[in-house]
Amino acid sequence: VVVLLIAFGSVVAMGLPLGTALIGLGTGLSVITVAEAFIDVPTVSPTLATMIGLGVGIAYALFIVTRHREHLHQGESVEDSAARALATAGQAVVFAGITVVIAICGLQFAGIPVMATMGYATAVVVLISVAAAITLLPAFLGFAGTNIDKLKVPGVKAAAAGDENSVASRWSRHVSDHPWRYLLLSLAFLGTLIIPFFSIRLGQADDGNAPPGSTRREAFDLLAEGFGPGFNGPLAIVVEKGDGPFDASIATLVTAIGKDPEVVFVVPKATVNPAGDTAIVTVFPKHSPQDAGTQELVHRLRHDVLPRAAVEAGVDRPLVTGRTAVFIDISEKITARLPPFIGGVLLMSFILLMIVFRSILVPLKAGLMNLLGIGTAYGVVVAVFQWQWGGRLLGVEEALPISSFLPMFMFAILFGLSMDYEVFLMSRIREEYLRSGDNTASVSA
Repeated sequence: VVVLLIAFGSVVAMGLPLGTALIGLGTGLSVITVAEAFIDVPTVSPTLATMIGLGVGIAYALFIVTRHREHLHQGESVEDSAARALATAGQAVVFAGITVVIAICGLQFAGIPVMATMGYATAVVVLISVAAAITLLPAFLGFAGTNIDKLKVPGVKAAAAGDENSVASRWSRHVSDHPWRYLLLSLAFLGTLIIPFFSIRLGQADDGNAPPGSTRREAFDLLAEGFGPGFNGPLAIVVEKGDGPFDASIATLVTAIGKDPEVVFVVPKATVNPAGDTAIVTVFPKHSPQDAGTQELVHRLRHDVLPRAAVEAGVDRPLVTGRTAVFIDISEKITARLPPFIGGVLLMSFILLMIVFRSILVPLKAGLMNLLGIGTAYGVVVAVFQWQWGGRLLGVEEALPISSFLPMFMFAILFGLSMDYEVFLMSRIREEYLRSGDNTASVSA
C-alpha cells in the first residue's frame, strides 16, 4: 500500500492493482484448496503461492495501470486508454506470466514429488493472477474512469510515467553515454558478490543450529558432549531375514559395521518386528549429522561395508536410512538434478523470448544477465548465512548450512521474476524503438 501510494500519489490508483491482486490470489488459493481434496498438497504450498502470487499479481496490475494513466494524461478517452494499455502492457503481462510458470514448473526436474507439487500450486496462482490482470482490471479501470487520480496523497505528486526530464530518464541517458564504464563496473561489483557462492555448503539445519540458550540447542550440545557428536544423527540399518538364524546374522552384521573407523557404536541388540523377519540396527557415527565424514560413512556402508557383511551374514543387502541419511540423499539428488533443471528452464525461456521478440540476441542477453543476477544472490546468501557477514542483523547467531532445497527454489523464483521484469522492460523498449528507431531514446523512455 505504501509503495503504491508513493508511486501513484492517489488512493484510487493504488487500490486498483491491490484489489486485482487480492482477488486473483484468493481465487488461486481457492483452487489449491479444492485440489487438496483430490491430491496431496504440501502444507507449505499455500504460503509459497501467496508470496509469489501476491508479488506478481500486484506487479502485473501495476504495469497496466501505469500505462493506462500515462495515456489518460496524454488526453485519450478512458476506453481507448484502457484498450491501448491492455494491448501493450497486457500482452507483456501474458508472456511474463508464462515465463514465471515455466520457471516454477521447472521444479519437477528435481525428481522430488513434493517440490513439483509446490511448483504446480504456485503456477496455478500465477496463471490466475495473469487472467485477473487482463480481464478484471480493465473492468476496474472502466469503473474508475477519469477519477483514477482522485483522493490524492498530500505531498506526493501523482505524475504519470514517460517524463523525459525525470531522474530515471536523465540517469538512463548518462549511462548510455558511458556504456563500457558502467558495464565493467557492474560486472566487477556483481562478480565480487558471486565469489562466496563457490564455497557453498549444502546441508540441513538441525537443533545444533538452534539459537544458543534455547532448550533445543542446550539438549543437542549436552548429548554431543556426553555421547559424542554422532549421537544426534544415528543411522538406521534395515535388514531382512535370510536363510540362516536371524540372531546370528544380525550379530555378524553388527560386528562388520563396528569395524569401520568412523563408527563409534553399534547397538548390539536389534529391534525386530513381531513377524521376526525384519530388523533395525542402530549405528552411531563418529561425526555430527552435518559433517562431511558422516556423508562419506553413509556411502561407504552402502557400497562397501554392508554388501560384504550381507554375504557373510547370509542376508539380503541391508539398507541405510534414518533422518541423517535421508537428508544426505535429498541433498545429493537435488545437486545432481540442478544442471538439467537450470538448462531446461533456460531453454524453454529462450524459445519463448525468441518468439516474443523475434530475436536471438535479446533472449541470449536476458539469460546471461539473469544467471549473473541469480549467481550474485547465491553469493550473498552464502556470505550472510554461512560466512556470517551481517547475519546477526537478521537474527542468525552463527553459521548455518545452506538448505539443500534452497538453490533450486531460489533459481525457480528469482529466474521467473527477473525474466518477468525483463519481458516488461524489453517489450516497452521494443515498442518505442519500432516507433522512433532511436535505440538510446527507446531505452530512456
